Amino acid sequence: MSSFALSLFAFACILGCTLIGMVVSARLPAHHLSEGSKDTVKLGTALIATMAALVLGLLIASAKNHYDKMSDELEHISAKILQLDRVLAAYGPETMETRDILRKGVIFALQQGWSEDRKQDISEAIRQPKFDLQALQGKLLRLSPRDDVQRWGQARATHVVTEIADARWLLAQQTETTSLPMLARVLLLSWLMFLFFSFGLFAPRNTTVILVLFFCALSVAGACFLILELDSPYQGLIRLSSEPLRNALAHLGK
Repeated sequence: MSSFALSLFAFACILGCTLIGMVVSARLPAHHLSEGSKDTVKLGTALIATMAALVLGLLIASAKNHYDKMSDELEHISAKILQLDRVLAAYGPETMETRDILRKGVIFALQQGWSEDRKQDISEAIRQPKFDLQALQGKLLRLSPRDDVQRWGQARATHVVTEIADARWLLAQQTETTSLPMLARVLLLSWLMFLFFSFGLFAPRNTTVILVLFFCALSVAGACFLILELDSPYQGLIRLSSEPLRNALAHLGK
């Protein structure tokens, strides 16, 4: 499910528990709503509210760290791509085809990972081959260096390609995993549902209170949406910037 769908589900659950609390409150005997009962419930909800706030803060921090880590990996790969192009340029004109493959690979990555790039140049995206680092390594190994400088360039370029391949696999694994434990998400939603149930249980039933609780539930759902978006930086509204790859592409082949 998308981040928006999950957040909408959380909002519906939280708001539904609030309305259930109001319905239950209207049917409870009077002594269940006494001041002593309210004080006891307030103590319990204060404890749960504290735990929920801690877990919510931890999830936001975890999702933000995940987002920042993937952003750093993308910048690292972009820098290595530009470094590889410079090494190949220093090697000589024999690497022009290899540099062209590298440039096309960056274009392919941009058009596959960012929708705005795909919309701008879809025709070129269809013509681009998949970015195959193994083919790139093969071309480097088939080079025939004539002196020590070119031998160093071949060895250096091969090493950089290996670093790019390792970083790309690491980034792919991080993309497929989540930094948000399922148990933490379930517990957080359960605690929030209980909290809003208690709010509805003792809240006066008037338009002002209902609107305030509605916007409170919406705000909590918004926080959940932010967490889920940060945890999936290649999808949704909060996405990693393509600027590092764009900057690298602007300097490739020069």
